[in-house]
Amino acid sequence: MSTDTLIADRIEIADLFTRLARLLDEKRWEDAGTVYTDDVTVHSPRGGELHGIDKVIGFLRQAEVEGQHTQHTSTDLLVDVDGDRAAASANSFVYHYRDGQAPHFTGGLRQYTTAVRTPAGWRFREMRITPAWTREH
Repeated sequence: MSTDTLIADRIEIADLFTRLARLLDEKRWEDAGTVYTDDVTVHSPRGGELHGIDKVIGFLRQAEVEGQHTQHTSTDLLVDVDGDRAAASANSFVYHYRDGQAPHFTGGLRQYTTAVRTPAGWRFREMRITPAWTREH
């Protein structure tokens, strides 16, 4: 694999974390296919183990809280590309707030993922979300 291809792959995989954060913050559930494969598995403390993009979307819709918004930020990304698969991880901070108010709840998460190259670009095939800490304000 050329260095240029490896760099491009790492950037595209890092962008998946940003696109996922924006999708979650903007509640654009119909765009889940731009970050997840159809057969994705997501392990999270709130949703348990979800298999398939439809289950993930259903959980996200059901978990919405009226009047509450989120802001997700990702940092400390590590990406290890191996052909058409990659192991990628990031730390994520999630701020829960209501319009015009300071956050009432924040949390730090670790996301461990497997990404795969698809005809439409890189997508997460598996994601394990592990809480590191939470704080109620």
